[in-house]
Amino acid sequence: MATDPTNVPADDLLEGGLDVLHRKALTILKRIRDSAVDPETGQKRAPTFPISKAASLVGRTASAIREAERDGRLPERGRTASGHRVQYTLEELDHMREVFGTRPWRSPEDPPAILSVCNFKGGVGKSTIALHLAQHFAINGYRVLFIDCDSQASSTMMFGYRPDVDLEEDDTLYGHFHNPELLGVRKIIRKTHFHGLDLIPANLRLYNLEYEIAGYLARNQNLNIIDLIAEAIDSVVEDYDVVIMDPPPALGMVSMAVLQAANAMVIPVPPSLVDFASTVSFIDMAKTTMKQLEQLAGRGRPAYNFIRLVGSRVDDSKSMHREILSMMRSVFGGSMSSSVMVTSAEIDNASSRMKTVFELEKPVTSHEVYNRCMRHLNEVCRDIEEDVLRTWPSRAGGQL
Repeated sequence: MATDPTNVPADDLLEGGLDVLHRKALTILKRIRDSAVDPETGQKRAPTFPISKAASLVGRTASAIREAERDGRLPERGRTASGHRVQYTLEELDHMREVFGTRPWRSPEDPPAILSVCNFKGGVGKSTIALHLAQHFAINGYRVLFIDCDSQASSTMMFGYRPDVDLEEDDTLYGHFHNPELLGVRKIIRKTHFHGLDLIPANLRLYNLEYEIAGYLARNQNLNIIDLIAEAIDSVVEDYDVVIMDPPPALGMVSMAVLQAANAMVIPVPPSLVDFASTVSFIDMAKTTMKQLEQLAGRGRPAYNFIRLVGSRVDDSKSMHREILSMMRSVFGGSMSSSVMVTSAEIDNASSRMKTVFELEKPVTSHEVYNRCMRHLNEVCRDIEEDVLRTWPSRAGGQL
């Protein structure tokens, strides 16, 4: 006899419906993830580069690379079935830089760059900038640690994970917060498909930290727990040149810990009045929060080597966007980047494939759209790279 749906409690209907939706959504995520990874290795594929691009990235000419291959300093290059030279991986580029002495690693006396890409309004391009920035540094030979501090874990997903299926709570900062001595942050750092780019992933469990940190503060009446992210970074930072943190889109407890750990800040802001007003509020709240931490804990306020605002999700065909960008540059002055991250179908199409634009093997839309998007992304990343280099005494001026 069929069950009368009118006799099923509303809570059971709701729970059952959500369970079905969740299972279906996980199936879709698995399908997308499977299409983004190599079927043989189960890993995502990093980009490869022809000799002309490899030479530019390594800081030598294509002739110098060929000569090094002929005289044995570099391995001989194979050919494809069609006779073309096999392209170079990021790992091979790193070896080339070692041979040619062109690695861009910071000197021991240079401070590591610890960047927070932050804004407490969602949908401003925060994770998009953070991911492309991390990959830009890795492509250009820097040692990078990416820390996903957002429980939505969209950045972690872009590294090829289904966060709430493939990761346990001890695989994220949540586990480190609970057992910093037992686990140690090194145990949760993962190699990624990008040589030189490591990851501390996130999943939904990280959201519980917001309540648990607040509870700890109420019970213990001290702010030591706010330093846990900073302490975690301090224990491994000598292995890296750049650390990039992707915090939640809210100024909560985890974001406070991220702000405390950072020594530089990148703030994406779309050119709309709503986003501009929200960013002004974010800056004010961050300033107030840091001041309160200073007063309550008797510690110095975090010192930021630079704060860079970046116009994001810009459509330069819209006169209103151009006007608001002009206003923001007038208000923020030298803190506002001259480069902008444009709205592009190429970014959206790459994301739908669980990839960044830097990972695309070929344009999804058209060469024109792809090249325009790449130009803007590279300009934004290079501007921030220059900001980082200016903080390194060994670089004497921060020239690329």
